[in-house]
Amino acid sequence: MALSGVKCLVSNCNYWEQGNQCDASAIEVNVDGGGREAIKSDQTNCRTFKPAK
Repeated sequence: MALSGVKCLVSNCNYWEQGNQCDASAIEVNVDGGGREAIKSDQTNCRTFKPAK
């Protein structure tokens, strides 16, 4: 079941579904290099990403 309102354009992710929907049960986003604050979006990463099989 896709997460409502969560779009994903990474089509080679295991959780990607048609219509750019995310089928993961939860999403985890972290700050690159650790810590708890990011100033720009490119300082973050999606830890939920898993390459498609």
